[in-house]
Amino acid sequence: MPVYEIEGKRPRIGKGTWVAPSAEIIGDVEIGDNCYIGFGAIIRGDFGKIIIGNESLVEEGVVIHNAELMEIGNKVIIGHMAMLHDAFIHDEALIGMKSMICEYATIGEKAIVAEQSLVRKNTQIPPGKIVAGSPAKVVGNVGKRHRGRLAHGHNAYLELIDSYHHRFKQI
Repeated sequence: MPVYEIEGKRPRIGKGTWVAPSAEIIGDVEIGDNCYIGFGAIIRGDFGKIIIGNESLVEEGVVIHNAELMEIGNKVIIGHMAMLHDAFIHDEALIGMKSMICEYATIGEKAIVAEQSLVRKNTQIPPGKIVAGSPAKVVGNVGKRHRGRLAHGHNAYLELIDSYHHRFKQI
């Protein structure tokens, strides 16, 4: 597993979490239980602390870094190639593919950031809202249909974690 200590800061990875062999986890990083850390993801806590809650999904190519504190809640989905820096992501939020979340932004509980969106520094995204664009603006509310699709996707990844733990092998 590609986990690195720096200046006495060592990552802590929760029970049941699966980390891809090409991901890199560096420094003061705390990852909860039953998370997925995808191929090519970089979680770099060399300057500040990064906390990722239980059952959160960090998909392929995601970059997470910070200068002070980066907090990601439980059951958060971070889409492929997203970039997050010194932000606060609350429980069950979705960060769309190739989105950028900048310093001190807050993404509310169960909010959705559409793919390729830019959430600028200090922006507050309210709970249960959908935002899109560059800069990201509220475009709607998260409804029952959205919650159902997110739950389905989240459950598929939990099954994938189990599969990777038991059947993933290099050939």
